[in-house]
Amino acid sequence: MTQVAPDIASERARIQEQIEGRTLVDALADTARKHAGQPAYSDRHHVPEGESWRTITWEETRERALDAAAGLIELGVATGDTVAIMATNRTEHFLADMAAVHAAATPMSIYNTLSTEQVAYVAGHAQPTVVFLESEDHRARWAKALDEVDSIRRVVMLDEDWDALVAAGAAYRAAHPGVVEERAAELTPDSPATILYTSGTTGNPKGVVLTHHNVLYETTSTQEKAGLTDPQRSVSYLPLAHIAERVLGLYGPQIQGSHVHAIGDPAELLAALGEVRPTAFFGVPRVWEKIKTGISAKLAADPDPANREMVEKAMAAGLAWVQAQEVGGTMTPEIEEAYRRADEQILGFLKLLLGLDQVTWAGSAAAPMPLDVAKFMAGLGLAVFDVYGMTETCGAVTANGPAGFKLGTVGQANPGMEVTLGEDGEILVRGPVNTPGYHRQEDATRALVDEDGWIHTGDIGTLDEDGFFSVVDRKKELIITSAGKNIAPSNIENYLKESPLIGHAMAIGDNRPYVVAVLTLDGEIAPLVAQQMGIEATDLAELAQHPQILAMAQAAVDAANERLSRPEQIKSFELLPVEWTAESEELTPTLKLKRRVVHQKYADVVDRLYG
Repeated sequence: MTQVAPDIASERARIQEQIEGRTLVDALADTARKHAGQPAYSDRHHVPEGESWRTITWEETRERALDAAAGLIELGVATGDTVAIMATNRTEHFLADMAAVHAAATPMSIYNTLSTEQVAYVAGHAQPTVVFLESEDHRARWAKALDEVDSIRRVVMLDEDWDALVAAGAAYRAAHPGVVEERAAELTPDSPATILYTSGTTGNPKGVVLTHHNVLYETTSTQEKAGLTDPQRSVSYLPLAHIAERVLGLYGPQIQGSHVHAIGDPAELLAALGEVRPTAFFGVPRVWEKIKTGISAKLAADPDPANREMVEKAMAAGLAWVQAQEVGGTMTPEIEEAYRRADEQILGFLKLLLGLDQVTWAGSAAAPMPLDVAKFMAGLGLAVFDVYGMTETCGAVTANGPAGFKLGTVGQANPGMEVTLGEDGEILVRGPVNTPGYHRQEDATRALVDEDGWIHTGDIGTLDEDGFFSVVDRKKELIITSAGKNIAPSNIENYLKESPLIGHAMAIGDNRPYVVAVLTLDGEIAPLVAQQMGIEATDLAELAQHPQILAMAQAAVDAANERLSRPEQIKSFELLPVEWTAESEELTPTLKLKRRVVHQKYADVVDRLYG
């Protein structure tokens, strides 16, 4: 094994010392003592009359988790068993996860969008003993698994059975004092804290095992880098099967004592932001793109050119203020004063409208943040800190943060983490957050982690002189044209999506003579644009055929081509009559493109573009 650089080793040792010998059970016990009566989780389910949220405290969170753990033990859940959860973001989802941990079992949140076949594969592979489900839709998705997988002893429906499970567990705890504590004591830092089945843009999902040590190191180092050591107010809306939501909505709060507002439908996010006014907010790039698109459309619709000019000047001041704080930037009294005036005049109001006026940390990950979106948010006075990691590294391994950031990069290596580039530019990662491997898949594990302990991420990156990494694209997704040119499709796609009209874009050209693109309209913005242009049609399929809309799509392609080298330029495109969403086949639950699905589903379109 290669030696770890001394500065990295000392940082690593410092964090390891903080979490030595600890598990999530210890973290929750400490937080429940320290923040006993403080709010922990709020949601919209079974809301008391006259209230807009249902809320439980940290003391209540731990007690209910212990009762539910006892309920699981009474149902026969043994040490090392797996417990599956398919539900939206709600208090019982978090509690079921904590309960499984306290029963020394391994909780696994399953994406709500998985098909019946995919669920059956995951259940057959992971062999859960108890399954928590929320809705009849979820029960239908589990029908095949429930029929075929012998390990499943009990299905707990959250609305019908949860209270009974907790009550039975409370009675079992009273009759068997110390039963949960004895079970939880069987955990070690190397015990699995979860198995996350990656949504998979190709093939069957793989179960990533993450230990208590992985989770505690990741959470501690991420909070330190983000400057988020005190309790925060946040919104949980990404799937809990996604590592970012688990770190920010489940694991981090158990260490910090934060107040998490869970919303079951991501479509309610913008309304929830206005109510919660979070102090910390994380969005995948698509969320930030939608915020930018929404504001841009409203500003463009303002008939008063003086208003538009005022906002443009204010946002220029905001951008200058954020850029002056970047590594290599210089803050001046003039920049400070210009931003202060702009914030008082309009920027503060715009942030208030978005519910982001109290945000002290804003983050993005899952895919590189398009630079134009990062600059737009900076124009509001918001530095969105891009971070980089993957499920197999328990989340972030590099990050921008208040102590050092550069827009357009994914930051520097997190404390104690080794991050480097391979000979072909692939990002390699080694450190305490690395998964011990895929569940029951040794061959896949060997392909992921080399003999020196480096995880091969499959991402191509660059590294600048200040130690900031940038992600170029997925290694497997780089386009190599028939002329041998290497092209990063995400770069082209981000330029195309700068048009508010375009919802999603996919560039194609591997083993082809030139690059083409399939585009979709933005389901919210396109009808508004059409209305402003006096087009009567609102149906996306009709709009995709309308000459004026097609002309705007062509303008977006032309604008992108102006910024691209000749081999990268899009020679032809087609505007599809459909929208791609989290529920559609073309996107993962975190809104990343499933390129193989698009290639297969729209093969006739691609053939036509090359015809």
